[in-house]
Amino acid sequence: MCQLLAEEGAADEAAERELETEIEAIAAALDRLELETLFSGEHDAADAIVEIKAGAGGTDACDWVTMLQRMYLRWAETNGYRTDILDESEAEIAGLKSTTFIVRGKNAYGYLKAERGVHRLVRISPFDANKRRQTSFAQVDVLPDLGEEVHVDINEDDLEIDTYRSSGAGGQHVNKTDSAVRITHKPTGLVVTCQNERSQHKNKAMALEVLRARLLDREQRESEEKIAALRGETKANEWGSQDRSYVFHPYTLVKDLRTGYETGDVIGVMNGNIGPFLQAYLQWQQTHKERERVG
Repeated sequence: MCQLLAEEGAADEAAERELETEIEAIAAALDRLELETLFSGEHDAADAIVEIKAGAGGTDACDWVTMLQRMYLRWAETNGYRTDILDESEAEIAGLKSTTFIVRGKNAYGYLKAERGVHRLVRISPFDANKRRQTSFAQVDVLPDLGEEVHVDINEDDLEIDTYRSSGAGGQHVNKTDSAVRITHKPTGLVVTCQNERSQHKNKAMALEVLRARLLDREQRESEEKIAALRGETKANEWGSQDRSYVFHPYTLVKDLRTGYETGDVIGVMNGNIGPFLQAYLQWQQTHKERERVG
């Protein structure tokens, strides 16, 4: 009899744990749906092209690019997104001078557009023999991957196309042929490279896709700047002030200077837990737009 009661008790506990798990999953799904109601951009549902470039800070800035890339790839993996690295430019000592990758999945751009801006790192430099504190910077740009959805006129005569041997990830087979592609758009000076695919044709097609996205983004930014000028506003009061600070020493803090959201869990953030920052940005953006309408 005692054994039967014990078995029933164990079954009840297992059922209770299963129910709690299901409730947590439902709550998370509802939170995600509620968050996605804040998407208001025309291209929020699109895949996201993420570009990260090292700024001031020397080798630490290049290492910072690698750390940010890992953070976004971990976030994507955790949230069921697929990723493809298009290009990586390795630094001389450590890290990356720049990287470009695509995050594929519904609303990838809607979420990751929050990451556009300057990201600042403060830490004890692992590259300094005297263990001094170092501040370094990286610029993150996020574009919607529109594919053929939006037509952007590109004159072939305006393009300078170079091929070279891939130097990034891809293995020895890639390095045997000039499969990597660099496209320079002469009128604007925009340069796009792609070396992810083994086929030169595929790399060229992907590079053109990124170029179209960057040209469209350039047009939209110029339009926004003109409107801001007519209103008597400066860009710094709009998007120019976007910034996030990551402090590893002498204390731990990650703070978004636009939204005011902050957390002391810097390790969790670097492991991809950036969801609260994305949510705070979407809510801040919604409030910002409402104020603009009223004003």
